[in-house]
Amino acid sequence: MNNSTENIIERLKEQIKDVKFDTLSEDIGKVFKVGDGIAFVRGLNDVLSGEMLRFDHDVYGLALNLEENQVGVVLLGSDTSIKEGDTVYRTNHVIEVGVGDALLGRVVNALGQPIDGMGELNTVSVRPIERVAPGVMTRQSVNQPLHTGIKVIDAMIPIGKGQRELIIGDRQTGKTSIALNAILNQKGQNVKCIYVAIGQKASTVAMVVEKLKEHDALDYTVVVSSTASELAPLQYIAPYTGCAMGEYWMDNGDDVLIVYDDLSKHAVAYRTISLLLRRPAGREAYPGDVFYLHSRLLERSAKLNEKYGGGSMTALPIIETQAGDISAYIPTNVISITDGQLFLNLDAFNSGMRPAVDSGMSVSRVGSAAQTKAMKQVSSSLKLELATYHELLSFAQFSSDIDPTTQKAIDHGHRITELLKQGALTKISHELMIISMFLNKYGYLDQLNVKDVAPFEKFLHKRFEASHQDILDRIKENYVLDDALVEDIKQVVENELESFKIAEHA
Repeated sequence: MNNSTENIIERLKEQIKDVKFDTLSEDIGKVFKVGDGIAFVRGLNDVLSGEMLRFDHDVYGLALNLEENQVGVVLLGSDTSIKEGDTVYRTNHVIEVGVGDALLGRVVNALGQPIDGMGELNTVSVRPIERVAPGVMTRQSVNQPLHTGIKVIDAMIPIGKGQRELIIGDRQTGKTSIALNAILNQKGQNVKCIYVAIGQKASTVAMVVEKLKEHDALDYTVVVSSTASELAPLQYIAPYTGCAMGEYWMDNGDDVLIVYDDLSKHAVAYRTISLLLRRPAGREAYPGDVFYLHSRLLERSAKLNEKYGGGSMTALPIIETQAGDISAYIPTNVISITDGQLFLNLDAFNSGMRPAVDSGMSVSRVGSAAQTKAMKQVSSSLKLELATYHELLSFAQFSSDIDPTTQKAIDHGHRITELLKQGALTKISHELMIISMFLNKYGYLDQLNVKDVAPFEKFLHKRFEASHQDILDRIKENYVLDDALVEDIKQVVENELESFKIAEHA
């Protein structure tokens, strides 16, 4: 066993040290068969699903299979000391995790135990990691935007507080970068963030934590880590642990953003456990209840109504596809559970379009309900313009003779594509994003060469922040562009465009 596993076992011992182990027949059982980290136990007639069980030699397990004549137990430790005939004791405890503001700024494992070397946690209370999702009558429709700081998302595929937006794409297409960007953009927005790393390399998790520290985002974030080297049962419970932490804040009226990175590995961990428990294998060897695995997790994200405090939990689950195949089992399952998806295209990523969000295949089922009026005003035609551009581009590659109207639409699409490009972990304030989209809406984009789009945007943002902060404040006031404000922005853009062209030719 590695140190991480030993620490978890110590934590479990601490949790149930005061439990009285009765000798009643329904509270004890005998090991019938053991191997591969799974024990089958006879007895324990009244055991609960998900209950912690204690074996001899201080080994602990999780009751998952409740069968007529035996209980299938997943061991949270080595099975080498367990043999047939050993006694197994009930604890009458399901897995619980500490919750509260003390978690902010910390890195914890799947059981909420700190692993960042910063001392013990003083959590206010404990919650079971599994809970029934809020019902229809306790929710309200999503109506507040959760800004990610990414132009292509906030302008075309907006995310609202309480929404579940899937981030899906092949390996190394920037899925984690988008989720991290969303977390970084919550600085000063009074949104608490949770990043759940499932089956990631420990070095990758360490890098994420460093990025959060570097951008002062760890102060309002908790990282729940269950790395690839840990046992499959711990990877299985990690997202439920993060969700329980987020629900505490949601129930107290706060807004929460939770990232599950990634649920593909979560499903694989559950498949491993299920096959070892001798559950029947279904499509792609996953068990039949793998849909329920993710639905009961993601349904817990909600926007509660005012009677229940008005809190929200927004989920960004991540799914990794193989060669862009979104028709595989787990991708189709999670797509059907969530309220939309951001599809990342590998070809677009390799061609330099970052973030590589495919505007045609991405969708937000909440739509403009999660957008400010100002953003709606300046970006309403963006998706159609991009769709036209991609369609014309596919025709143009087969034709050498393109008419001027088609060429103009293609050139315009090139400029929009340049406008939507954005570096990794570079958040843009919502008012500056509105200024960027304003360039396209009111035709200023077509006055620039394609290569000048990004430099001019950067130049314009700096000029607005330095000399026209009053206009930005007016936009920020209620995010509505009235006629007077539109004219003032036009005046500034025209002047700055002139200055940019003069500077460029100087």
